[in-house]
Amino acid sequence: MSFSIEGKTAIVTGAANGVGLAIARHFAQKGANVMFADMDEGRLAKEVGQVKEDTTIRYFAGDLRERLTLANLLSATLDSFDRVDILVNGSRQLLTSEPLDTDDDTVEMLLNQNLMTAMRLTQVVSKRMIKQSEGQDSGQVGAIVNLSSIAARRTHPDLMAYSVSCAALDQMTRSMAVALAPHRIRVNALAFGSVMSSSLKDTLKDHSEFRSDIEQHTPLSRIASPSELAEAVQFLCSEAAGFVTGQIITVDGGRTLLDPVTAPAH
Repeated sequence: MSFSIEGKTAIVTGAANGVGLAIARHFAQKGANVMFADMDEGRLAKEVGQVKEDTTIRYFAGDLRERLTLANLLSATLDSFDRVDILVNGSRQLLTSEPLDTDDDTVEMLLNQNLMTAMRLTQVVSKRMIKQSEGQDSGQVGAIVNLSSIAARRTHPDLMAYSVSCAALDQMTRSMAVALAPHRIRVNALAFGSVMSSSLKDTLKDHSEFRSDIEQHTPLSRIASPSELAEAVQFLCSEAAGFVTGQIITVDGGRTLLDPVTAPAH
């Protein structure tokens, strides 16, 4: 089976920085048509550069928590590339929360950002995948990958809201995999540990001691770069993973192998 995604059209959300940007760039380098999507239009323009009509990349800026924005993102992708074969739901947010504060609405906020955005875009895009596959009797119709976190399986008081949203995303991944399997659309998730994303960079600026703590509790003794996740996502989107669906693939340097009590997620 081939690991190639050349000629496929992918939508990658959260593509203005960090992991999403690394995945979108990697896909473009591997010959895919890529729609970079994010809220931050200025950062998108800076990272993607001056897009020419004959290139294989485009970008779309908008608040993906809005239903109309999701429809407009799909329309922009179809206008540019005529179809969509891959969706990477990488738009995510990490915020700390206070478990005992009844006025803290972070759980609701992160469920909306990290779960509902991915679920609604999966619904919109998968319907298009099904429609464009009419008359196609065999082969992969589409692949969807959700970016999750090992926080879904670990506990840390400050990250309750984030952990809950990631756990919900994992279960949505499994449910959608079953729902879309008859249409030959595969749905998986990538759960990663500490990655040098924009949010972690900001955290380490204020709490430099976290770096040694993370490295100490990661068997490979380092923090991953965003580009290291891109190959794993490519695999999940390729024909090589044609019999893989509903799985939460862990890429964490071995961190979840350690005692969760002594290895809090950051």
